[in-house]
Amino acid sequence: PMRIHLCMGQKETTKMPYAVTVTFAIHPGKMDDFMTHILNNARSSLRDEAGCQQFDVCTDPSQPNTVFLYEVYDDLAAFEAHQQMPHYLATGPKVKDLVADKTLITFERIDR
Repeated sequence: PMRIHLCMGQKETTKMPYAVTVTFAIHPGKMDDFMTHILNNARSSLRDEAGCQQFDVCTDPSQPNTVFLYEVYDDLAAFEAHQQMPHYLATGPKVKDLVADKTLITFERIDR
């Protein structure tokens, strides 16, 4: 079943928030390894990046090999800065063999 989650009450900013969604299909038996790396990336992003407002790592027992990321940045420049951070650059090589498929979609507007 489709699930919809509305995020309300995030910190206000004068910039236009930029949303990033990523859906990963993880190879069977590789979820624990993947989660270790992606959770480290999420926590580091929130801790070390002033422009990262939100970084949710979503899973569902009914979809055991799927991970969905919902990230919100102050603006496109903050997302581009995220992609140059050491924790981001280190994560890719660690998870590349764990991932069967990846879909990234960005949204330039968030209405609340």
